[in-house]
Amino acid sequence: MDIELLHELRPKAVNEVEANGFNPGLIVLLVIGGLLISFLVGNYVLYTYAQKNLPPKKKKPVSKKKMKRERLKQGVAPPGE
Repeated sequence: MDIELLHELRPKAVNEVEANGFNPGLIVLLVIGGLLISFLVGNYVLYTYAQKNLPPKKKKPVSKKKMKRERLKQGVAPPGE
């Protein structure tokens, strides 16, 4: 084959390979990035919805033993003594 013909064919072949398809690493990066962003946005939306619509968390009732101990600390005599 003629050398000029090889030089003429070579750049076309290189250009065709570069133009075909996407970089697989870029596709994986975009998919994982999209999933991560959608996860974070979804969590934020659920958090704001819960803050607006859920009732406040109920506090545990104080036991009678703790109430008696607190009254004794404050100096209030319990009834019957």
